[in-house]
Amino acid sequence: MGLRRLPRRHVERIWGRRDLAGPFAPPQGAGAEPIGEIWYEDEADAALLVKYLFTSERLSIQVHPDDSAAQARGYPRGKDEAWYVIAAEPGATIGLGLTRRVSREALREAALDGSIERLLDWRPVAAGDCFYSPAGTIHAIGAGLSLVEIQQNLDLTYRLYDYGRPRELHLEEAVAVADPAPWTRPFEPREAGPGRTILAAGGAFVLERWTQAEGLAATVPGGTVLVPLGGDEAGSVWSAEGEVALDGPLDLLAAYPGGKVREGLLARAS
Repeated sequence: MGLRRLPRRHVERIWGRRDLAGPFAPPQGAGAEPIGEIWYEDEADAALLVKYLFTSERLSIQVHPDDSAAQARGYPRGKDEAWYVIAAEPGATIGLGLTRRVSREALREAALDGSIERLLDWRPVAAGDCFYSPAGTIHAIGAGLSLVEIQQNLDLTYRLYDYGRPRELHLEEAVAVADPAPWTRPFEPREAGPGRTILAAGGAFVLERWTQAEGLAATVPGGTVLVPLGGDEAGSVWSAEGEVALDGPLDLLAAYPGGKVREGLLARAS
């Protein structure tokens, strides 16, 4: 199969931005509504989905179901996700997990009276930070952020709280699938050879960063997605499978399904 550039779709969000430019600029004729997400869409049964997110306001406090909860409702999979921060304004935060464990009833009451804003653990973030959020993690992305989101390919979000904005909440569904507890980093990033860093593993997918001055030859499993972070291809996303040749210099994210790190994935291009 090799490499295939994925088509992209701009998605309007009330918390998005109107100032996107360069490779992220909306297509000609687009409306004046803020763009919050760019989706890079593969086949409908693809295991992973990549998005860029651009925020001017906080996203809702939300949660996603795991595989078993999603499949019980007729969906093919749950939704683990990871975020790689591209740019962050001073003071930008991501809410990830709670400051303390609470009961489901206490979580429900906090969502109803708004105290969930203070219960969520808002963490300062900066460019280059990476977070893996397993399904069930209560979270909210803050304002002033540009980031890459890699996720299991499921469009299902349960909102617990939305700061009074007139959008639908899914309180009962959210409380049922949430883990009302602090988030702990599920994987400590590690080097796996020159220019190869494992950012996350052990969940629904592995996320890596590859940085090389020269080109690489890679043999990647089906369902791999590549996200260039710099150079002429920044702003694109590629589907990859089998043997692929990558011209240098390289700085990209690579994600593939399954929680196990693939050894021997990379070699210097001949």
